Amino acid sequence: MSIETSKILGGVGALLMFIGIMPYINYFGAIELVGLVLVMVALYNLASHYREGGIFNSALYGLIMGIVGGVISIAALVIMVLTSLTDFLHTIFPDWNGDWRALSGLTPNLSNLSLDNIMPFVTGIIAGFIILWVFVIIAAFFIRRSLVTLSAKSGVGLFSTAGLLLLIGAVLIILFGVGLILIWISALLLAIAFFRIRPQQTQPTTSAAAPT
Repeated sequence: MSIETSKILGGVGALLMFIGIMPYINYFGAIELVGLVLVMVALYNLASHYREGGIFNSALYGLIMGIVGGVISIAALVIMVLTSLTDFLHTIFPDWNGDWRALSGLTPNLSNLSLDNIMPFVTGIIAGFIILWVFVIIAAFFIRRSLVTLSAKSGVGLFSTAGLLLLIGAVLIILFGVGLILIWISALLLAIAFFRIRPQQTQPTTSAAAPT
């Protein structure tokens, strides 16, 4: 695959990731997923073109860390919720005998509900978010390393800027709006960076001097 095709795939993919977050455009993450696939294909081909495996490998590690973090955070949330669910149901349904089918015929008694009954669910949500946050930072670190390498090989400094902005956004994602906006902007910068790639010019070969 030519470098021109790779830059188009990467640019279009990053643009899809950028616009996919907008209302009425994102169809259950399908736009971002397509964009991510295109970007990964572009990075793979650029890694081959520049003979630098770290461009793709680092991005792949980042993607894996993001997936693993999502799975672990959801698993931790589900485990903590299920562990406390029975006690919570006994609190609001004092007459419940443990038969799940009997719940539909019972009337909840919310007078017994207190903050202590809700805290396990809040704790589960916070724990899941913290786990996800840590993995997002790790993922952003690997992706930034990929983009820094690509920046050095392609001569497009905007790749490095996009990677740095992505990492800062991941760290600040705990502030919700600030971090997400920075990550969103980094996708736009990434698209621009892809479109700025220029094929490396072939160095002219010097012919041997004619004997005198």
